[in-house]
Amino acid sequence: MFKILQRIIGITGRFKARIRASYITSFVKGVMMKAPLILCFLAISSFMQNTMTKEKCLYYGLALVVCVALQAVFEHITNVLMSAAGYMVFADMRLNLGDHLRKLPMGYFTEGNIGKISSVLSTDMVFIEENCMGVLSELVAFMISQGLMVVMMFVMDYRMGLMSLAIVGAFLIVGNYMLRTSMKHSVVKQEVAEDLTNEVIDFAEGMGIIKTYNLLGEKSKKLTEEFKTSCDKAIGFEKAYSPCVRTLYLTFGIGSSIMLALSGYLYSEGIFTPEYMVGMAFFLFDLFTAIKAYYGHMPRLTVTAASLDRIDEVFAAEELKDLGKKELPATGDVEIEYDNVSFGYTQKDVLKDVSFKIKAGEMTALVGPSGGGKSTIASLLARFWDIKDGHIRVRGEDIRDVSLGSLMDSISMVFQRVYLFQDTVYNNIAIARPDATREEVEEAAKKARCYDFIMQLPDGFDTVIGEGGASLSGGEKQRISIARCILKDTPIVILDEATASVDADNERAIQEAISELCKNKTLLVIAHRLKTIADADQILVVSDGKIVERGTHAELMDKNGTYAHMVSLQAS
Repeated sequence: MFKILQRIIGITGRFKARIRASYITSFVKGVMMKAPLILCFLAISSFMQNTMTKEKCLYYGLALVVCVALQAVFEHITNVLMSAAGYMVFADMRLNLGDHLRKLPMGYFTEGNIGKISSVLSTDMVFIEENCMGVLSELVAFMISQGLMVVMMFVMDYRMGLMSLAIVGAFLIVGNYMLRTSMKHSVVKQEVAEDLTNEVIDFAEGMGIIKTYNLLGEKSKKLTEEFKTSCDKAIGFEKAYSPCVRTLYLTFGIGSSIMLALSGYLYSEGIFTPEYMVGMAFFLFDLFTAIKAYYGHMPRLTVTAASLDRIDEVFAAEELKDLGKKELPATGDVEIEYDNVSFGYTQKDVLKDVSFKIKAGEMTALVGPSGGGKSTIASLLARFWDIKDGHIRVRGEDIRDVSLGSLMDSISMVFQRVYLFQDTVYNNIAIARPDATREEVEEAAKKARCYDFIMQLPDGFDTVIGEGGASLSGGEKQRISIARCILKDTPIVILDEATASVDADNERAIQEAISELCKNKTLLVIAHRLKTIADADQILVVSDGKIVERGTHAELMDKNGTYAHMVSLQAS
């Protein structure tokens, strides 16, 4: 239990001082809650001893008012210190997570981890900040309060103190069993939540295919099963935990009864005065309230521990090392060089001893069957992953020796699958170069052949488009992505042939936009339509992770090999 509390405190970072201050205010609030009972005990004792006066009644009444007022004040201060700090802690943590995700290799996002990330952000962090941070100070106050109650029993009589210690020990035994039971089920519960998130994402993303092939019933059944599994696990958690709760309350009832019986015995023996007996009647059911409430928060704390494990797991993912200190040279005769590059996503190599050079201002095209390694070759240039063996050099510098910022400032990428943010059209283009003027953004849009359709939108460049660019056609999104690259104006352009999956109406406009983008650039093109790369300075045929042919269009056609066969197939 203490380890869980220490872990929670450990994530508070720069807010630890506020959290610790809330322990004090929470404890004072707890004392103010108990103070009215003490005042009532003192007042009744005065009546029993015939010492009550009008002045005493007035003082007791004023003291009650002050206690209630102080309770409200310190509760407010505690909320400000603790609850507000909790939200700020996780605001920082979300920013840190975003920064961490930004530095992870792209492979992390293709290994089924999207559901984990979504679950951590939408379930784990939200649960802790809403259900745990606000009670952290109360848990510390409960421990202090229970300790004071035991001390008070020793003050009254050593036998009362020893008995209260024994009952607290019984609570600890029950509590530890509750902790083990709750921890085991909390881990399963959070894992099920992640599986459910994965299934919901998969169902939503595949809705078009599901409807097209009339799989709605089948896929809905799978999603329904995930919901049922989640429900069953939650009910299973409650069933397993309910006996623990009953035992906790039984311990509370039996412990309070024993303390009452012991105080009655001491009274009968003349050891307790009538005033002490009245005091015990007042405090009887408050003797172990603190430890009962402490363990009553057990489910939230164990779910919090499981959530922290999952958060730590995401943060533990190894980042792509950015140890390079060099800046790329301004110019170089050989712009890009792959030198015996090998790479594998796991243990199996995807690329094997790939070598080629691209001179400044030249166009190199990658062609070949799907899954052969073309996209991987292009992605490695942008350091989406780090290579296993060999070297990739830009202007003579190994890209691992160059800072990622310097490398990415020299590369633009246009891929078939375009993602636009839920923001204005202007911001979606300007993201490429935030310091660009509005005139530069509009000029880039004109060169990308998207200015005219943008101006037809309801608010022109200030029109907010849907997430992923849902309110635009595929060709329109593609042209906006090309406008980004034109605005960025880098010497190297990686191009996954953008017209491969657009309609004929958009193809001409996109080809014109690409022509604007590629002027005086060094190009690495992943080609799908072979007629578009006939003028390439170099064509590399990639198959099974190797370059099996290389040369110009004319040279490869003369060889009558794999490339010539691909051209003839497309021509037919």
